[in-house]
Amino acid sequence: MNENSHTMSERPHLRVVHGNPTDEEVAALVAVITTLNTRDTPAPPPPRSAWSDRRTLHRPPLPHGPNAWHTSTFPH
Repeated sequence: MNENSHTMSERPHLRVVHGNPTDEEVAALVAVITTLNTRDTPAPPPPRSAWSDRRTLHRPPLPHGPNAWHTSTFPH
C-alpha cells in the first residue's frame, strides 16, 4: 500500500479540492478551525460554596413512632 492510498477508515480529515496551498497555509487554516471549535464549548460553571446552599436552612424530618426520641439523636 503506498502513502497516497487511503481506505475508508484512514480518510484524511481535511482535503484540498482547489488550489495548491503551502504547508503554512494549511497549518493556519487548521489553527483557525480548531480555535473556532473550542469556543463553542461553554466553560463549566464555578463550583458553588456550601455556605450558599439553601437546603441547609431546612431541618430534616423528625422520625415518629415508637422509640422516635431515641432515633432523633442520631445523624442521618
